[in-house]
Amino acid sequence: MFSVMSCVVSVPFYTGFIPLLFWSGHSKLARQMILLLAFCDFIGNSIKDVVSAPRPSSPPVRRVTATKDEKENAMEYGLPSSHALNTVCLSGYLLHYALTHGVQNGVTVAVGFALVFTLVMIIGIGRIYLGMHSLIDVVSGISFGLVILAFWLTIHEYVDDFIISGQNVTSFLASLSLLLCFAYPTPEFPTPSFEYHTAFVGAAFGIVSGIRQTYFHFHHEGVPRIFSPQIPLLVFLGRMLVGISTILMVKFCSKAIAKWLLPVMCNTLGIPIVSSCYVPALRGSDSSKSKSDGKQLGYLQKVIAFFPRKAYDVDTGIRFLQYAGLGWSVTDLAPSLFSHLNL
Repeated sequence: MFSVMSCVVSVPFYTGFIPLLFWSGHSKLARQMILLLAFCDFIGNSIKDVVSAPRPSSPPVRRVTATKDEKENAMEYGLPSSHALNTVCLSGYLLHYALTHGVQNGVTVAVGFALVFTLVMIIGIGRIYLGMHSLIDVVSGISFGLVILAFWLTIHEYVDDFIISGQNVTSFLASLSLLLCFAYPTPEFPTPSFEYHTAFVGAAFGIVSGIRQTYFHFHHEGVPRIFSPQIPLLVFLGRMLVGISTILMVKFCSKAIAKWLLPVMCNTLGIPIVSSCYVPALRGSDSSKSKSDGKQLGYLQKVIAFFPRKAYDVDTGIRFLQYAGLGWSVTDLAPSLFSHLNL
């Protein structure tokens, strides 16, 4: 039971759940949740890698990792618990949205808070039972989650207004994404946390870019919602079939293009790169010596020369572009296909 509950509130679950919110007409909720999830992921994983507190030793603790996602999570540090932090933030925000846009009375508020409290407790106890976290990890995750949720509820309307009607939003987010990819703490030992962070930053950037292009067509507050005459259940199932196929195809294609394009660009600019995973030819290679040594440098290469001459992992850029393409397809390409197919 605890393994299943952990999967239900895991990052892959939200990654699949949020596109369905967009396609069902709840665009505002969906874009707030993806931005909140990216924010939680950055804060939580940054704290993990700064503190570098290990998970409970196994043995004597028996760790249960029923899925590939859980096995990768076990390679991260322990404090705070990301599952507890994300559950507090996302279930709390979902409750806030439901109470704001639905019927408010004492019974619904009490039932809503009881459900959120029960879910958080089950997840927290489950993380300890599965051997993934200690009590202090879970308590710190809940505490950080409450602080982040309170902060987000203060600024979320301003963030949404900026995304919808702000100036230079895409260029600002591109600059912020680049900064966040570099402004990340280095842990004592490598963990998958930075990979998750890069993926969420890319997905958030792609989703916002798509919304900026298609807001007045597909994402404004007046769009039809699921179970309305315009979007009955069968139409929504058709959207799911077309949409999921589309985003998987775009994710694959954007990754292939990035794997080819980024090494070529870096080589042209004289940026030394390595690859830990995606480009076999660059694995373990010493690219710290620029191929342009001894040659006359162009203007762009002279600009790049001011940066530290270390080898950068090109996988970060590939992963960012891959998930940016996926995010863009959720909010731009897939809704455009729905429109053409009368879905």
